[in-house]
Amino acid sequence: MNRICVFSGSSTGVLDEYAHTAASLGRELARRGIGVVYGGASIGLMGCVADAALEEGGEVIGVIPEALMIKEVVHSNLTDLRVVDSMHERKALMESLSDGFIALPGGYGTLEEIAEMITWLQLGFHSKPCGLLDVNGYYAHLIGFLDHAVDQGFLKRKHRDKLLVADTVEGMVRALGEFRLP
Repeated sequence: MNRICVFSGSSTGVLDEYAHTAASLGRELARRGIGVVYGGASIGLMGCVADAALEEGGEVIGVIPEALMIKEVVHSNLTDLRVVDSMHERKALMESLSDGFIALPGGYGTLEEIAEMITWLQLGFHSKPCGLLDVNGYYAHLIGFLDHAVDQGFLKRKHRDKLLVADTVEGMVRALGEFRLP
């Protein structure tokens, strides 16, 4: 894997563990020579991932719509910053630059981004691994919902199993590296 796209919140949340894990992920990817593709902000978990990867000498590519450059406080020290016209263009570029996807804790944007990537995987638009880094059980209810969707016949087990889940940085990076389509 050359690059991993990390989706995450533009805030750090209430637990210190969220920011600690985001920084650990950035450092681990950089140490492994894996570049980071992310939303381009200097704040929140996004900034934690980017700063940590950069401190380790890693490649960090930010992708941000022009309309969010001020709102999201764009990071000024990235390896590369790509400014696009829309959120749709942002996700398409992030997908094309990346070999896999990890969602850290976040809100609607994070959920929407990882949901689109796992949907594209399900539909065969790409074959790249997608995972939830379940920091302190952050995604437990979402995972439960997806299992409920399987039980209720709205999601096939084979598609549910394509979404990787790990509760540690090392476990997530390993799972992405070992991913093979069922």
